[in-house]
Amino acid sequence: MSITLIIVAITVLASIQAFNNLSIFDKFRHAPYIEHRHKEYYRWLTSGFLHVDYIHLAVNMFVFYQFGEAVEGIYQDIFSSELGGSLLFLLMYLTSIVCGDLVTFVKHKDNPYYTAVGASGGVSGVLFAFVLFSPWSEIRLYGIIPLPTIAWGVLYLAYEQWASRNSKDNIGHDAHFFGALAGMVVTIVLEPKILTYFVDQIVNKSPYW
Repeated sequence: MSITLIIVAITVLASIQAFNNLSIFDKFRHAPYIEHRHKEYYRWLTSGFLHVDYIHLAVNMFVFYQFGEAVEGIYQDIFSSELGGSLLFLLMYLTSIVCGDLVTFVKHKDNPYYTAVGASGGVSGVLFAFVLFSPWSEIRLYGIIPLPTIAWGVLYLAYEQWASRNSKDNIGHDAHFFGALAGMVVTIVLEPKILTYFVDQIVNKSPYW
């Protein structure tokens, strides 16, 4: 079984448990004010396995599965090891979750009303690792609008940056933005040649890894 499927299974089970037991939700959600005062930094990670409701859970896990299987497979190819590649993929995913929460921790550590849950930071990290690997692959938003992944990536980052400053929609835009950056940075740190490969793809418009 792939790490991607294991993450999906754990996230679904943990989220459903929290739906039915609010004490679990309260203990493991991202709450910067509590984390700062009680040193409960484990929440930066555990909050990535909880969700607000079934729709939130389904959307995140659907997107994660679609891209996670592909990115995990590429990690295995890059590092010439099925197990090693999968473990490094897991490291990238978890680091993206933590980085997304770390930024909101700094921003909201004195705000007792801010809380957040969701795998979006990790999912964004996986999505942007895919952008590195295959910037010219076509993605159709809602199955209608075709654009290469690099174009969607630029639009996504621009929107999340704008929304983090202007939107009042109660969505963790900072976690999305910095989770995405973390996914790219961790991938490049693990194998610096990927940056050269990415630039070469952009210049020569080679569509696949």
